[in-house]
Amino acid sequence: MPPLDPQVRAAVDAAGARAREVLTPEGLAAWQERDAAARPRPALDRLRDGGRFEVEEVRVPRADGSDLTLVSARPAGVREPLPLLYYLHGGGMVTGNAWSVLPRLLRGWALPLGLAVVSVEYRLAPHTRFPGAVEDCYAGLVRAVGLADRLGVDARRVIIGGKSAGGGLAAALALLARDRGGPAPVGQLLLSPMLDDRGDTFSSHQMAGHDTWDRTSNATAWQAVLGDRYGAADLPPYAAPARATDLSGLPPAYVDVGSAETFRDEAVAYADAIWRAGGEAELHVWPGACHGFDTLAPDADVTQDAHDARTRWLRRVLRR
Repeated sequence: MPPLDPQVRAAVDAAGARAREVLTPEGLAAWQERDAAARPRPALDRLRDGGRFEVEEVRVPRADGSDLTLVSARPAGVREPLPLLYYLHGGGMVTGNAWSVLPRLLRGWALPLGLAVVSVEYRLAPHTRFPGAVEDCYAGLVRAVGLADRLGVDARRVIIGGKSAGGGLAAALALLARDRGGPAPVGQLLLSPMLDDRGDTFSSHQMAGHDTWDRTSNATAWQAVLGDRYGAADLPPYAAPARATDLSGLPPAYVDVGSAETFRDEAVAYADAIWRAGGEAELHVWPGACHGFDTLAPDADVTQDAHDARTRWLRRVLRR
């Protein structure tokens, strides 16, 4: 196996068995309960951080008439329209929420870059299977762009992004928006993206039983998302973007992944497929990084390097 960065390894060791826990179908319900307890939704007042940010919940309709919640946040006191980071949270499409990812996004990018952020509370599997989550993400994007004046955002400068499952959903959303003629993002930020339901890359096998999110956990999540369609030969790319045969006409992509994680090879292959289609992708493989390294080891040198590289890419895309 590729060696772990020493600072990342120390953080993984300090996290103990929790960092190495494997998600199984039998343990999914308990996993979801523990995650909800460990990652509660912060109240809006907490997200406002003493008035540094304006934060509101916006409810928009889905196609079936039910409500989808968007959490909209921006630096306080800024009157001009801001570029928008439309963000999809991680959690294997089975856990996570739109609120808990905001503090880090607001501190790390909204303030220094002058960004607004909209985070999407998409439906989780197995209660809602494909295409529920990606359709939620698409409906939210359409509505966020349509509400640009109310949200104080520049509809011409929208970046879609996410980490892990959110990165995979962002890639799927870029494909869906292209094919439906929907809103045209200026970039896609794909951080350790969950792209391939087949779980048959070299890194998937290499890191089995070792990564913080290994192929057993990954298969469990994909089974929850796809149900009877898991492993189907005709699965559409909006479910698993690695299945796409046409990656032309997509917004510029930033793809990053760790050298010691399950998703390494599918992320590298996705960037390569964008290049082969004549598109633009910036790829970073962080040495010694496992899945979720930046959350586990926020002060590690490799985490700081990754944050700096992501920030520089965001700045360049928004200046175009």
